[in-house]
Amino acid sequence: MARLDVTETFHHISFPGHIHTQDSLNYACHFKFQDRDTVIVTYPKSGTTWMQEIVTLVKNRGDPQLSKTVPNWARAPWLEQYYSAKVLGATQGPRIITTHLPYNLLASALQGSKAKVIYVARNPKDVVVSYYHFHKMAKFLPEPNSFDEFLDSFLEGSMSYGSWFDHVKGWTKQAKVLANVLHISYEDMWLDLRGSMEKISAFLQCPLAGEELTSSLRHCSFSSMRDNAMVNYTLVPQEIMDHSKGKFMRKGKIGDWRNTFTEDQICLFDTVYSYQMQDCPLTFLWECPEGEEE
Repeated sequence: MARLDVTETFHHISFPGHIHTQDSLNYACHFKFQDRDTVIVTYPKSGTTWMQEIVTLVKNRGDPQLSKTVPNWARAPWLEQYYSAKVLGATQGPRIITTHLPYNLLASALQGSKAKVIYVARNPKDVVVSYYHFHKMAKFLPEPNSFDEFLDSFLEGSMSYGSWFDHVKGWTKQAKVLANVLHISYEDMWLDLRGSMEKISAFLQCPLAGEELTSSLRHCSFSSMRDNAMVNYTLVPQEIMDHSKGKFMRKGKIGDWRNTFTEDQICLFDTVYSYQMQDCPLTFLWECPEGEEE
């Protein structure tokens, strides 16, 4: 399925047609979640791959065999992508499901479900920089002419997968509606991976201790994931993802946006952010605390 130049519009949101169809998006919205499902929810470039790896390791008690032999899109498939019905239909036992969909598109499917939902949010200045570099290498996404133009699209919410603001606010507001939701930030995981993994494993009712926890921490470090072909997307063919233009796992830092944003762009971003997020209780860590850099 190529369709590299195709864009699917669904509920006024654009999706890359290379991996989404109207049928696959409708399938996701009417999906029958099972009580033992774990659902990883993110806006793109917010720690999705990292959480897929963490949950895989937690579910397998720190055993890295699955992480080293099965691509992450096969063991934690995206619900809305065209191949998911086949993969999920063949999955035995508890499933790990990934989605970038906003809450309003999954609300009815999740109502009454006992599936455990993990929502990962990342500070949006780092998100937009990471997403910009991903657009430059992913041939199924429009290549940006400049960061300035890309930032405008991000702030307007006209990106693939829609508005970051709507996505984060939508999933944050539903905390009192769904019974089994864990909200965690990318920055929390970066600063305290052990504590975050203990929290995640407890939430999934798979508490880790001793060597199970040590092994999990070792195999979901950024350096380990960057070198793991099952995680770093180097298995994706060159005609789909141009690896000469960058790495999927680029830096994984807090505050790297400082190396891209101009002062004018910071001012514009902060103005839009203050307006959009005035009623949202979420706060973000924008800079890496002094002394915490690797």
